[in-house]
Amino acid sequence: MRSATEAIFARSCKVIPGGVNSPVRSFKGLGLTPLIVESGFGDTIRDVDGKEYIDYCCSWGPLILGHAHPTIVRAAQEQIAKGSSFGIATAIEETFASKLVSLIPSLEKIRFVSSGTEATMTALRLARGYTGRSKIVKFIGHYHGHSDSLLVQAGSGVSFLNPIATSKGVHSNLIADTICLPFNDFVALRTFFRSPVAKQVAAVIVEPIAGNMGVVPPLEGFLESLREETAKVGALLIFDEVITGFRVGLTGAQGLYSIDPDLTCLGKIIGGGFPAAAVGGKAPIMDALAPLGQVYQAGTLSGNSVAMRAGLETILQVANDPTFYERLEQKTLHLARPIEEALAYTKLTACLQRCGSMLTLFFGVSQVRSKEQLDEERFAHFFRHLFDRGIYIPPASQEAWFVSAAHTDVHLDYTARVIADYLTTEK
Repeated sequence: MRSATEAIFARSCKVIPGGVNSPVRSFKGLGLTPLIVESGFGDTIRDVDGKEYIDYCCSWGPLILGHAHPTIVRAAQEQIAKGSSFGIATAIEETFASKLVSLIPSLEKIRFVSSGTEATMTALRLARGYTGRSKIVKFIGHYHGHSDSLLVQAGSGVSFLNPIATSKGVHSNLIADTICLPFNDFVALRTFFRSPVAKQVAAVIVEPIAGNMGVVPPLEGFLESLREETAKVGALLIFDEVITGFRVGLTGAQGLYSIDPDLTCLGKIIGGGFPAAAVGGKAPIMDALAPLGQVYQAGTLSGNSVAMRAGLETILQVANDPTFYERLEQKTLHLARPIEEALAYTKLTACLQRCGSMLTLFFGVSQVRSKEQLDEERFAHFFRHLFDRGIYIPPASQEAWFVSAAHTDVHLDYTARVIADYLTTEK
């Protein structure tokens, strides 16, 4: 019985559209009342009915240390005791900015905002203002937040809406200036950049490791080709590392693949569980932002001191532990290997794709290199199977799962066993 959940959700539907404040939380198509969380600690969340779930959503990626990590809780409490918000510059902003710039070589300057959507929106405006060009290139299935220019053939929770603009209310002029290419398609990339319109492109924005159409790593050489082609035509290269930043390593995906982007968008982990994100990059480009330049960006809660403190403490936890990412990789393999073994024997068409502590189990396909049509009915059945057994994965087929440092071997073993049993016994 989930009586408390159902009662709260029914009341929420009367005052919140769809009963949720972000569509993917609605469990649409899953045949279940959405999860309503009461609390979380470590790798476990508890709902309002008292049922516990092993959490592989981790707030959609930010909680690399798990829920309510004592160090992060203590840091946030200390900071909030000094005041929750000022709308005035604070020392913690400089401390955190300097730390991030020291860790990621492509960052020379950084501007904090409150969400990944704000970061990507600012990056596009900055690219247009800096280059004087109007067109933007993105990749089909990549999701960069819900600003108008980027809701075109996007992934994540909007992938089943309007397949062109992905949302009503997006003006046709914006669609005309947003060019979509298939991810991992070398021919399409090179063909486009040899066309006359390529010299009108202000920037290309890419998830270097796709996480919003499920985990889809770049093919070998694809990001290198992207860097080469953008440089030739004078377009900026924007890495959307809102998910991958500090998730796949201290220097993000750009460090993993040795690519030097012009601008980088960060979020999720850098907020330590609080709303914080950033856009950073080369100093001459960043200096085009007001008050130095004529590209405007502002935000009342940008650089909020509580979020900055929580984010700084999170980054210090991972940066000061030389074995952190190695141990996180081992935890992820602990989960992934039994699933991969079960896939060799399953009668289902499915595949597991992974990069670092991000992974996705896809149904209806044997490999995903770009945007694919998945078996949504099978995913819904699989999700319910796990949910009934106290395992929570993102409630959408085209999302990344996340392993945190808090996941225990006992919970990883249990999860792997449940999934392997499902794969080898279902028809």
